[in-house]
Amino acid sequence: MPSPSTAPPQSPIHDPLPQNTPQAPPPAADLLIAALEHHPHARAVLVPALPPAGAPSHAYLFHGPPGAGKRSVARAFAAALLVEDARVPETVAERVARDAHPDLTWAAPSGAGEMLVADVDGPVVAAATRTPFESRRRLFVIEDAHTMNDQAANRLLKTLEEPPAFAHLILLAPSPRDVLATIASRCQPVRFDAPPPERIAERLRRDFPAADPAQLAACARLALGDARLASRLAGESGVALRAAAERFVRCALRGENHERPWLELLALARADAAAATEAQAQRTTAELELLPARDRRRHEREAAEAQRRSERRVRTRTLAEGLRLAELWLRDLWCLALGVPEAVHAVDRLPELRHDADGRAPAVLGAAIERVRDTRLRLGLNVSEELALEALAYRLRS
Repeated sequence: MPSPSTAPPQSPIHDPLPQNTPQAPPPAADLLIAALEHHPHARAVLVPALPPAGAPSHAYLFHGPPGAGKRSVARAFAAALLVEDARVPETVAERVARDAHPDLTWAAPSGAGEMLVADVDGPVVAAATRTPFESRRRLFVIEDAHTMNDQAANRLLKTLEEPPAFAHLILLAPSPRDVLATIASRCQPVRFDAPPPERIAERLRRDFPAADPAQLAACARLALGDARLASRLAGESGVALRAAAERFVRCALRGENHERPWLELLALARADAAAATEAQAQRTTAELELLPARDRRRHEREAAEAQRRSERRVRTRTLAEGLRLAELWLRDLWCLALGVPEAVHAVDRLPELRHDADGRAPAVLGAAIERVRDTRLRLGLNVSEELALEALAYRLRS
C-alpha cells in the first residue's frame, strides 16, 4: 500500500477507509504476545499453549514480585483462550479487560490478611463444575493465592486434582514457595522476573512528565521491582508516605520521639483505609439496587463484614509500605556508612542521607534495619499498630 505522502488523491465517495472509521481491535493472541514482551520464560510456556494448535494446562502458577505483570498477562491469556469459537471474537478482549465476560472469574482475598474458604468455594470450586456460558472454556484467576488459609487451599485442591476439561485456573503469587506445596505441585509454574529500575523509571517518566527525574528514579529503586508500588510512590499519596516514613526514622534516630512521628504514618494508613471503605460502600449500594428485597439484608450483612476486613487489610498494607520505606532509609544510611553510595535507593535524598549517616556505625544501622523489619512482619498478627510503632521508635533511639 502506498504511504500517505505518495498515495494518489481519492474522491471522498470512493474512499475505501475514511479517517473516522474505527479500526478493528488487535487479535487476542497479539495482545498476549505484547504483554509478554519482557517475560521470555512466560512467553515460552504460554504462547505454544494457545489454541487451536496448543493444549493449555488445566492450572498455572504465575509467580514473580508484585508489579511484574502477572495480572495483565493473566487477563491477556484468559482472553486468548476464551476467544476460540466465540460468537463475536472481536469483543472478547474488551469484555475481559472490564471484567464483563461470563466465563472469566477473578477471585481475590476478602479476609484482613488471608484468602478465606468463601473466596474460593462458590466463585471457583462450585463454579468450575458448571459448563461455560458462551465459550469452550471457563477461566478462573486466583489473585494472591499465597494468602489462602489451609481450609481454602484444601477446598481448592480437589478442583486442581480432578478439574473438568473446560476449566482452567491461573494462580498468582510472589513465589512457588509461598503456596502450599500440594497446590504448587499441581500447577504449571510460569516465572515473571521483576522489571529493572531503569524500565520502571522510564514508565514513570511517561506517566508523570512534570515530576523531578531524580525523584522518579528514586521511586523506581525504592519499589524493589514492584511497578505498581513505584507508581504509587510517585503520586501524591506516595510522596506523603515517603515523607512520613523518613520523618519517623530521622526523629527516632535523633531522639525526638516527643513529636510522636508515628502518628503521621497511622493517619495516612487510616485515610487509605477510609477511601477503600467508601469505594466498597458505593459498590455495595449499586449492587443492592439490583437485588430483590428479600436478599438485601443478607447482602448488607455480608458487605459490612467484607468492608471491615478490607479496611484492616488496606490499613495494614499502607503501614507495611511505610515501614518498608523506613527500612530502606536505614539501608541507604548503612550503604553510605560502608562507603558504597552507588547502592543508595533514595537518590533524590543524598544530602539528607549523608547528614544522617555521618558518624553512625554500620553494625548499629544493621541492627536498626532488623528492628524495623521485625515490626513490619508482625503487623498482620493483630498487634496494636500505634503501640508497635511507638515501641519501634524508642528501640531505634536506643
